[in-house]
Amino acid sequence: MKGFWLLVCCMVWTAASAQPLPQVSSGSVERLDPIQSELIPSRPVDVWLPDGYPSAAPYAVLYMHDGQMLFDSAHTWNGQEWRADEVAAELIRSGKTRPFIIVGVWNIPSMRHSELYPEKAFGRLSTDKQAELYRIDRGNELLFGRPVDSDDYLRFLVSELKPRIDARYAVDGSAANTVVMGSSMGGLISLYAISEYPEVFSAAACLSTHWVGTLVGDDAEVQQAFFDYFDAQLPTPAAHRIYFDYGDQTLDAWYPPLQQRADALMRRHGYDRSNWLTLYYPGTDHSENSWSARLRVPMQFLLPPR
Repeated sequence: MKGFWLLVCCMVWTAASAQPLPQVSSGSVERLDPIQSELIPSRPVDVWLPDGYPSAAPYAVLYMHDGQMLFDSAHTWNGQEWRADEVAAELIRSGKTRPFIIVGVWNIPSMRHSELYPEKAFGRLSTDKQAELYRIDRGNELLFGRPVDSDDYLRFLVSELKPRIDARYAVDGSAANTVVMGSSMGGLISLYAISEYPEVFSAAACLSTHWVGTLVGDDAEVQQAFFDYFDAQLPTPAAHRIYFDYGDQTLDAWYPPLQQRADALMRRHGYDRSNWLTLYYPGTDHSENSWSARLRVPMQFLLPPR
């Protein structure tokens, strides 16, 4: 089995590294050499540096999931992108955020659900429910390409990738200047990251958080497991900031009542407008186009000027 995953790692890296670097309209992008991780299959990591880097050092660091979707729609599966370089560059230039770099961690599509589903929430499910989820077929492959291993994914970010970023780039690696962001399953793993590693991440942005967890919106056991875990594990509001948003079209149509439950949980844990923001964008769907249109809001909330 170990040999099989090593072969998968090599195939993924070879295919991804053959892709050209994303073209950006501001700043520049570097692709890190593969990290020989002991935790997860290797994958590309793209680092965006703003114009003038490193003149404004030390920079904050924004870690983003689904890194291949961030910068260049010419190379994404759906022809859409977050426009992360354009939005970040304008915010930094105008002084609406502190200077920061973006670390975009690529996903491996067949493993994405396994790596981004909060593992300790999955562990709260009954054995029968876990087995049921592992049988979900989305047409051409199983939804979970391997057992849920998001704890290893987070350990990769914290213990293997972050030290490399801190050593190579002119950044402030403190928690106050280390934040994380993602959408859909990336929203769940971002909230999981700040809950599991509150000493590493000071802020998390969760766009169109996929509270349903799977392909259906009415699995009460799955949803309750998420809320029970986060109720037990949310970090203290004294030193952390959390952003949520959601729409009401396509997959986002499932989210309004679930986000209301999340908001009630946030209030119960003492979060308020100084450290928590939930925004509703009626008429918007579950897509990079929607997330890019509002990206400046979470970036400003997570990384306000010093």
